[in-house]
Amino acid sequence: MAQLNWKGIYPAVLTPFKENGEIDFEMFAKNTEAQISAGVHGIIIAGTLGDAAVLDNDEKFELLSYAKKIVAGRIPLILNIAENTTKNAVEFAKKAKELGADGLMLLPPMRYKADDREVVEYFKAVAVATDLPILIYNNPVDYATYVSLSMFDELKDYPTIQAVKESTRDLSNITRMKNKFGDRFKVLGGVDTISLETVLLGADGLVAGLVDAFPRETMAMYNYALNGEVEKAIEIYRWFMPLLELDIHPKLIQYIKLAATAEGICTPHVRAPRLPLVGEEATRVNKIIADGIASRPVLN
Repeated sequence: MAQLNWKGIYPAVLTPFKENGEIDFEMFAKNTEAQISAGVHGIIIAGTLGDAAVLDNDEKFELLSYAKKIVAGRIPLILNIAENTTKNAVEFAKKAKELGADGLMLLPPMRYKADDREVVEYFKAVAVATDLPILIYNNPVDYATYVSLSMFDELKDYPTIQAVKESTRDLSNITRMKNKFGDRFKVLGGVDTISLETVLLGADGLVAGLVDAFPRETMAMYNYALNGEVEKAIEIYRWFMPLLELDIHPKLIQYIKLAATAEGICTPHVRAPRLPLVGEEATRVNKIIADGIASRPVLN
């Protein structure tokens, strides 16, 4: 069975589009290189921020295959599974393995609001269908499914299920997971606005969003925290917060694409039903980004 360290910073990378709606693979490569140069520990492809909702599966697999070529083994590649049926999730996992994914991020079933038993059985079905390491995405705020400690207790005997993206927005859940399971499940924080607190409370890493635009600052904050230089981490975090708040909004894709575009590592284009920002919202968000860039910390 494949193993992943599940430690460090895993950007949920953007999927840049051309103005005509096609995937901009050249810009995808440019952003990926910026992440690798900053020192990230892996990337997650076709997650929420990666426009999973408007990509068809062939496009997701095309992105994986392209990323595999440009990354060339330098960091692990994690592909997100966001399917409606157990059958499709299992088939997706098998195809991801065939194309060279190093791991999977697994959301609960989409559309149908499954109960706890159904969600657990869904996760188990994927877990036994692949030997790829799996990161369970626990995000009840956005996806209406809370993966409880008792549900993880049922999953602990499935060795491919190795980690959780902790997006409950309840910081105490990190400690609950560690108290109950020790190191059985790696815990990666999934909410930018509590990212530093998450690391300081003992999370193993972060699945980050604004790292897509600011990889060097994200890595500096993380490394300072990891090395016990908390005041330096806090200084970056306080600068970062207005930008990090762009991650906790339904238009996070538009917002973060604008930030990454300002940094020259994405395009602003989105696919409908998402639309470009207009009016006061566009002015406000672009000012947050411009102010952040103008006042960014000097990194060693």
